[in-house]
Amino acid sequence: MVENRPWLTVVSHLVLIVGIAIVVLPLWVALVASTHTGRDLLSAPIPMWFGSHGVDNYRQMLTSGMEHVSGQPLTLMLFNSLVMALSIAIGKIVISLTAAFAICYFRFPLRMTCFWIIFITLMLPVEVRILPTYEVIANVFTPLTRLLELFGFEGDEIVIAGLSIRLDFSMLDSYTGLTLPLIASATATFLFRQFFLTVPDELTEAARIDGAGPMKFFRDILLPLSRTNIAALFVILFIYGWNQYLWPLLITTDPSYVTVVMGIQRMVNVADTEPQWHLVMTAAVLAMLPPVLVVIGMQRLFVKGLVETEK
Repeated sequence: MVENRPWLTVVSHLVLIVGIAIVVLPLWVALVASTHTGRDLLSAPIPMWFGSHGVDNYRQMLTSGMEHVSGQPLTLMLFNSLVMALSIAIGKIVISLTAAFAICYFRFPLRMTCFWIIFITLMLPVEVRILPTYEVIANVFTPLTRLLELFGFEGDEIVIAGLSIRLDFSMLDSYTGLTLPLIASATATFLFRQFFLTVPDELTEAARIDGAGPMKFFRDILLPLSRTNIAALFVILFIYGWNQYLWPLLITTDPSYVTVVMGIQRMVNVADTEPQWHLVMTAAVLAMLPPVLVVIGMQRLFVKGLVETEK
């Protein structure tokens, strides 16, 4: 039983206020810094209230960017990060749903062996397998290229009936290379499998009696029941994809495929000059917006998916 004492209420509120202040203070400093000039931030003390250059800073980052960061506008970096985050989140959910459905509702040889092989990959994050993954992405079409060479096609172009066709089989510097190696998820497969195991067998039998095939059962019954799980995983996986840094850094050399996390890191690491902190903070504020909007927009379903109120 929790005692109802006034001093406990005061202490708990003070702890909450201190915790909120610790979390919000860096965000406030970043937001304020994005409205000042670089000279203002290099002098002590740093300003703690808004300046008058916010519109100019945001316009510059969204339209022209920074010269020493390949001159790419932040809009392109945000678009690259958005494509990567959405592709990873949607791809992981689709593959995990179908994999969990196959493991739970189909009987085939080595079914549980396949599940445990998927589950064991939880011990192998991207950082551990990044070199072999890069090797696969860089050379996945090497056998096809050699096969074409056997037929007399050399170089990166072939000519058929006078028409020149460019052959570009590499996944480096492409959205496919950015997203494809990261769309498999053992965690999501395990979570969907555990949920599917809670679906009553009577529901499956009723669907079979009504003439529903496997895909109709999956589409009309399992997917609606999994709505909150999908929403919770989408939020988590979107943020995971948005914050990726090491894999995009390795797989891309073309400035047009730079993500916003890579861009911010390059803005900070400059040589022979001071970082333009007002523009860095502007980029950081803009980079926070998409994940925040996703969390706010899916907050209700996200909470339900975590607490399992509809199970």
